[in-house]
Amino acid sequence: MTPHRRQQWAVALMFVTPACWSVNYLVARSASHTIAPHMLALGRWLLAGALMAAMHWREIASHGGAVRKEAGRFLVLGALGMWICGAFVYIAGRTTTATNIGLIYAISPVLVALFSTLVLKERIGIAQIAGTAVALAGFFHIVLKGEWGGLSAVELTPGDWWIFVAAISWAAYTLLLKAWPTAFGPAARLALTSLGGALVILPFAIAEAVWFMSSELSWQNAGYIATTAIIPGVGAYLAYSFMLRELGASRVAVVLYLGPIYGALMGWLVLGESIRPFHWAGAALILPGIFLATRKGK
Repeated sequence: MTPHRRQQWAVALMFVTPACWSVNYLVARSASHTIAPHMLALGRWLLAGALMAAMHWREIASHGGAVRKEAGRFLVLGALGMWICGAFVYIAGRTTTATNIGLIYAISPVLVALFSTLVLKERIGIAQIAGTAVALAGFFHIVLKGEWGGLSAVELTPGDWWIFVAAISWAAYTLLLKAWPTAFGPAARLALTSLGGALVILPFAIAEAVWFMSSELSWQNAGYIATTAIIPGVGAYLAYSFMLRELGASRVAVVLYLGPIYGALMGWLVLGESIRPFHWAGAALILPGIFLATRKGK
C-alpha cells in the first residue's frame, strides 16, 4: 500500500473509530448495575489481549527479548490507556453527568495537540488550529445542548475528577504511543499493552469485588465484556494506533470530538432517543473542523 493510500485509509478511519468507541458508552450505561467498573475493564482487556496474542503469537514469540525490554512500557501504556481511560470513566459515570464528562474530556485533544507540538516537534498549521477550534465549538454545542449559558452552571462532582485524570491520561497515552519506538507491529503491540493493562487492573478488580461491588456471573455480562473487548477494544484501539502512525498525534486527537455525534446516532438506533436540532448544528461545525484539522500542513 502506498503512503498516500495509507493516509487515505487513516482519514477514513477517523470517522469509523468514534462509532466503535460509542459502543463502549452504551455498554457502560447498560451494565452499570450488574458488573463492577474494574471487573468490566479487566474482562475487556484480558479478552482483547488474549485474542490478539493468539492471532499474532508467532511475532510475539520471535521477539522474546523485545518483550522483556519493552515490558515496562507495556505496563505504563496499559495503565494509562486501559486502566485509567477504562475503569475511571465507568466509575465517573456513577457520580457525574454526561455533560460534565464531555466538557472535561474535551481538554484531551487540546493537550495532545499542544504537547505533540512541544515534545514530538510535530508541525501544526493555521488550518489545523482553526479546524480544532471549530470542532471544539461544535463539540461544546452538542454537550451543552445548544444552551451556552449552561456553561456557567456546571458544578464539579467527585466523578468529574475521575474524568479529569482520564483526559490527561489519554493525552499521555497518545503521546507515548507515538514517541516510544517498538519492535512490534500495531496488533502485537496492542496485544501486549492490553495484557499489561489487565495486569495493572487485576488487583483493583479484586479489591473492588471484596469491599465495594460484586459482579453478577451471567451470559449478559459475558456479552458486555465480549462486546467491549472486540469493538471499542481491538477495533478502535488498533485503528487509533494506525491513525497515529500515519497522521500524527495532533491531527488524530480531534477524532474525540466526533463522540457526541456518534453517541446521538447510537442512542437513536439502539435506545430510541431522539436526535435534536443542536446535534445537527454541532455536526455542522465538527465535520468541517475535522476536515481542516486533518489537512496536511504546508
